[in-house]
Amino acid sequence: MKITGILAISLFLLLNSCRKDAFITSPDARVTISIDTLKYDTVFVTSGSTYRSFIIRNENDQKLRISSLKLSGGNASAFKMNVDGSPGVEFNNIEINANDSVYVFAQVNIDPSAANLPFIIRDSIEVKYNGKRKLVQLEAWGKNANFLRNKIISTNETWNNNLPYVILGSLLVNPNQTLTINKGVQIYVHADAPIVVDGTLIINGLKDTVDRVYFQGDRLDEPYNKYPASWPGIFFRAGAKDNVLTYTVIKNAFQGIGLTGPSPNANSKLTLNECIIDNAYDAGIISINSSIKARNCQISNCGKNLLLVKGGDYQFTHCTVVTIGNRYIDHKDPVLSLRNFDGTSSANLTALFRNCIFWGDNGLVDDEVLVEKNGTGTFNVNFDYNLWKVKNIPSNIISNQIINNQMPLFDSINTGDNYFNFRLQNGSPAINKGINASVITDLDGKPRPLGLPDLGCFEKQ
Repeated sequence: MKITGILAISLFLLLNSCRKDAFITSPDARVTISIDTLKYDTVFVTSGSTYRSFIIRNENDQKLRISSLKLSGGNASAFKMNVDGSPGVEFNNIEINANDSVYVFAQVNIDPSAANLPFIIRDSIEVKYNGKRKLVQLEAWGKNANFLRNKIISTNETWNNNLPYVILGSLLVNPNQTLTINKGVQIYVHADAPIVVDGTLIINGLKDTVDRVYFQGDRLDEPYNKYPASWPGIFFRAGAKDNVLTYTVIKNAFQGIGLTGPSPNANSKLTLNECIIDNAYDAGIISINSSIKARNCQISNCGKNLLLVKGGDYQFTHCTVVTIGNRYIDHKDPVLSLRNFDGTSSANLTALFRNCIFWGDNGLVDDEVLVEKNGTGTFNVNFDYNLWKVKNIPSNIISNQIINNQMPLFDSINTGDNYFNFRLQNGSPAINKGINASVITDLDGKPRPLGLPDLGCFEKQ
């Protein structure tokens, strides 16, 4: 009996030992990775090197073979990898004992003086085992800035031009709170980070290029710094009020500006003074039953420059609304679409467009201004002293002194180099064809004559 018991125990130990020495091959093997993203929160000002680590843990009673552990960016990556003391960009057939783990270190090396360095530098480490694939994201901040992740403006706040601002996750301005952004501030927004305003946004840019306030994506390296849809856009929701943007540049968004709902008070929900909205993939401005007052604004090279639906109250004065089809934007929609309804209902619409240019080229659009009416509510749409490209004149509008289908002769257009200067050449039919609208300067801050101003946002000097 004793001999039989000893043999049984020995056999159990032998089998258990063999089991631990065998490799588990099931895709359902219990494997945990201690983190899904390594964030390098250090701001790289003078030294661009720091380490982070994660653990791959084998929670099985058998060995695990990691078939591949690879830095996705390879040798060109700003990151370097080290696995249990051994450096490299790819490791194969890593064995992890039963209920054991392996440490993976990742170092980022950045030259903070590099001129084209993005604010956010990314890569990933790919982990493969038993036919499964997992990624650990690497995220480093490449430049000195104010980094805000899921920022909520819960009390009145002011941003000044000390460092750029990088928005990660989202930026929310709470109801009855005001975010004020002063001259020269640059805001870089990540691809998944909408700016949402339920309160008030005040932007105090000035006319000089360095004193304007800029919103754009956080990728500054070529070619990403020219891509539309690099970030979601700025959205003013139902409760937002008294928003004023002055000398503000919004570029490369999915939708530059979005508004919904009437203003909660007698003022326009949004006032735009001397602003540029450029290279938005979907719409430069999309407004649903809301209110805008715009002066000396350029809305250019967007999928749909101005999309104003389900009524509202709008006043655009000395604005240039133009799209030239190019490698980033297919020009297949009118630069202005205006209607008093959406898919379910209609609302009152009042709109005045004075001293504006509506133009498009390199596309498939005959009518750059499309106005549609449905229902019996108030519909008061007035085009006063404008230049437009239109084959079929809109009905149900009031129009006066319209220059139709005459090229505005913009200063310089080069789609190959993606260069667009929408100032006017000598001989442009838009020169001296406006009416006094009490606007004494243009988008450049240069003077306008009160008697015969030019159409559009730029005055020919």
